[in-house]
Amino acid sequence: MATETVPNDPDDPAIWIHPQRPENSRIVGTDKEAAPKGGLYVFDLQGKIVQTIQHLDRPNNVDIRQGIRMAADGTAAAGTIDIAVVTERYRHRLRIYRIDALTGRLSEAAPAGGIPVFLGQSGDFAEPMGIALYRRPADGALFAIVGRKSGPATAYLWQYRLDFDASAGVKASKVREFGAYSGKKEIEAIAVDDELGFVYYADETYGVRKYYADPDHPEANRELAVLAQGRFRGDHEGIAIYKRPDGSGYLICTDQIPGNSEYHVFKRQGAAEDPHRHEFVGVFRGGADATDGIDVTSQSLGRDFSQGLFVAMNSSPRNFLIYRWTDITRGLGIKD
Repeated sequence: MATETVPNDPDDPAIWIHPQRPENSRIVGTDKEAAPKGGLYVFDLQGKIVQTIQHLDRPNNVDIRQGIRMAADGTAAAGTIDIAVVTERYRHRLRIYRIDALTGRLSEAAPAGGIPVFLGQSGDFAEPMGIALYRRPADGALFAIVGRKSGPATAYLWQYRLDFDASAGVKASKVREFGAYSGKKEIEAIAVDDELGFVYYADETYGVRKYYADPDHPEANRELAVLAQGRFRGDHEGIAIYKRPDGSGYLICTDQIPGNSEYHVFKRQGAAEDPHRHEFVGVFRGGADATDGIDVTSQSLGRDFSQGLFVAMNSSPRNFLIYRWTDITRGLGIKD
């Protein structure tokens, strides 16, 4: 299934799950054009555009977290919210949107105009591209891990803690710089496994690197593994994690190929003898052109997506393709 087209240049999708009616869930996708044409497009599960947010200045990537704790005065609980966070590359900032739990509509959260990132940097080093959110299970703290157009051989990614206040809006504080870089192309695609505590990012044409997601982990700056090497024909692009409650599932990495991108699948859980060795499962294709971003969920989203769905950017047609997870497992020859 294909979504309706966006006007310019689609890049990255993220899935929002309706808390009461999963069949009314949404896909949020970026159109990464310069302002005033750049924007966010919200689709229903039939691929129809149901909301447009325009005048963003090259929004690259988007990520979503639901049930984020919000404080009234820094201590008193004031409920939870669902959010989407977008990198606005040419304005060097994050834009944060609340998602209405009943309608799925997005509205910008304070502070208006977003939160600056990569302060003190210049040129490509200052331009945010990739974004992944991490919610720490121990205390519910939320972090944004941000990539950029270019960076140094170490400390390519910057991580920010996001605190939500009912009256003051969102506050961000940088908590670490980390992440090795091969220097070959760039780092954009990032994905976080909240429950297992790992962050994965695509070092294009080199591989997918793995670190601890918690900035307070005693080995936070140690690279744990490099996977997805040797089989790729194009750039390493979008990453997504198909999660089961028992900690099993799949790590999916995009091989960006014109006309028919491939998606390499690895076991989410590591091997018994090495928790950072992820067994290769197989490759699937779906006819998407030169895919950048992807997302996946294992949650049932109604009759059409009983075991979840996978969504991929489709470059030349300027849209996103939606797949039933059951079709993917059938093609891979695995049982879910």
